[in-house]
Amino acid sequence: MPNSKKWGGQVVEDGLGRVRYIPGDVIAPVDIQTGPFPGFPTDMQAQFMALMALCDGNSLITETVFENRLRHVAELNRMGADIRLNGNCAVINGVHRLSGAPVLATDLRASAALVLAGLAAEGTTTIQGLHHLDRGYEDLESKLGRLGAQLRRTVADGAIVIP
Repeated sequence: MPNSKKWGGQVVEDGLGRVRYIPGDVIAPVDIQTGPFPGFPTDMQAQFMALMALCDGNSLITETVFENRLRHVAELNRMGADIRLNGNCAVINGVHRLSGAPVLATDLRASAALVLAGLAAEGTTTIQGLHHLDRGYEDLESKLGRLGAQLRRTVADGAIVIP
């Protein structure tokens, strides 16, 4: 895991098995490379990319564990992120804001990243492809709602809408 102080915050354990992230004033860019334990977990790469999309500067994420684990880049770019792919590397130029957009979750991790990006974005984000999300996150809307997030699942088209 990258040193959290380098990317603009602090990770704190409370002694009860819980971990909290305390954000700093800005999100600083970092370069990470996924790898097996104890390296940066590939399962967090997409969510971390959503964070780095809003950093103050340029970041590099290199995916070394799985091919095709960067399909969420196009969806984040649809929301106004500035991410370029070069093979298994994503070059992320941080932007000041993301904009809500209709997006498609391509896998479990991408769905979580798009929810996070949608919560940070201005405007409405609609996320399709929730069967991926539902495989790994039980009742995510209620859990995030208890933290103050505003999102709802639509029954008709099976999407999450983040106003």
